Amino acid sequence: MKRLGIALALLAMLCIVPDPGFAQVKGVYYGTSGKFGPFKMAALVPTLPKEKDRDIVIPVSIWIIDHPKGLVLFDTGNNLAVSDGNCMSYWAEAFCNMLKPSQKRSDVIDMQLKKLGYSPDKVKVVVTSHAHLDHIGNIKLFPNAVHVIQKKELYQAWWPEKFQRGPAFVMGDFDGAARDFNYLELAGDYDLFGDGSITILSTPGHPLDDQSTKRKLASVK
Repeated sequence: MKRLGIALALLAMLCIVPDPGFAQVKGVYYGTSGKFGPFKMAALVPTLPKEKDRDIVIPVSIWIIDHPKGLVLFDTGNNLAVSDGNCMSYWAEAFCNMLKPSQKRSDVIDMQLKKLGYSPDKVKVVVTSHAHLDHIGNIKLFPNAVHVIQKKELYQAWWPEKFQRGPAFVMGDFDGAARDFNYLELAGDYDLFGDGSITILSTPGHPLDDQSTKRKLASVK
């Protein structure tokens, strides 16, 4: 886990726009909940021409935003149960064989928070882009947070339509106690703190109702 400046943050899912009126944010931190691969790109893009197929490695991104109004997470990565070579004890065997996840217990979001000096129970908001296994995996580690997700996406996780069913949704990530979490169910864009500093953007397509975040800061060093 490392602290990033604006240039690197722009390369990922956060869109950062300078705003002189909002300079008090302490920092944005980016890390990976392990990685997938190497595996053939065609495993994710079946229509890829054979001559363009190649081995790829994909980081499983997680973000921590130290905001004056509370600690915010954007995605929580792969479930801790798949750490240290234990994928097949939790995920479908076919997905383990295809994605080849590599995650240590120290890569999991709660441990990365602790490395930065944050207590996991101090997380105020967890924003989940969508409910696939590499994004929603550890929401159960934050039972006291407000969980922000598009309503359609949450329902697709709990009651997926036929074309959405499959191992990409892992019920163990969001069943049991997680059904009674404090969810802020959205239906479009949303200004998280009412001041324009973090805006949730509805970006449907992967899967039905994905979301990302837009942040306005003066600087992040």
